[in-house]
Amino acid sequence: MIEILSASGLVRARASGALVASILRTLRERTTVGTNLLDIDRWAQDLIAAAGAQSCYVDYAPPFGRGPFGRYVCTSVNDAVLHGLPVDYALADGDLLSLDLAVSLDGVVADSAISFLVGSARPAESVALIEATERALSAGIAAAGPGARIGDIAFAIGSVLHGAGYPVSTEFGGHGLGSSMHQDPHVPNTGRPGRGFRLRPGLLLALEPWVMADTATLVTDPDGWTLRSATGCRTAHSEHTIAITDHGADVLTAWRDSPAAPAR
Repeated sequence: MIEILSASGLVRARASGALVASILRTLRERTTVGTNLLDIDRWAQDLIAAAGAQSCYVDYAPPFGRGPFGRYVCTSVNDAVLHGLPVDYALADGDLLSLDLAVSLDGVVADSAISFLVGSARPAESVALIEATERALSAGIAAAGPGARIGDIAFAIGSVLHGAGYPVSTEFGGHGLGSSMHQDPHVPNTGRPGRGFRLRPGLLLALEPWVMADTATLVTDPDGWTLRSATGCRTAHSEHTIAITDHGADVLTAWRDSPAAPAR
């Protein structure tokens, strides 16, 4: 299903996006060396409830997972890149943490992911990974607009990631959203321009470049959810929800200060 939102739907989408951005900002600000992943999940649960919103993850049970997910935010650490199930783990200095959050507010979903380094350590490889995904995300957003095609976005994202020297997997990617979290069209992280669905005003898309430093192969943890690099290399993931308008693409989940900035 591809859902095109009305003007009133886009107003609600902007509120959902602002909420997701606010929650991610708060989670990042609270996260320090020694923070437990389960504490981050509890913070997310409380913030979602306080806003009168609904989690898109806690009851999520797709065919590829061992559902239901049972948590409120994905917490992927170091070699984990997607669907990280929060567990009893205290973050160490220099850990690379990716947080992925989707909520529904007033019937419209917004979805966003951030990657950042915990503490004061700044491993160069990790900084480069984060910056590459953020540059790719910016390129994908710039390629989106009325009349553009999904392939234009995929090509823009893939060009940045390939140009940075990273293998690119198409196993998971961006997607449409609206009244539900995962809708068509699929937005791969590499592709050919001029192909695929033509973008229309009112379309919501989640664009989410993710990379692993030296492999395109994923492995799944015994928890049935957490996806890791097959080689144990570090990973990063950045995502925004955008709305296609008559004038281009509006980012609904913007919150960042600077790429790879330290958590406070």
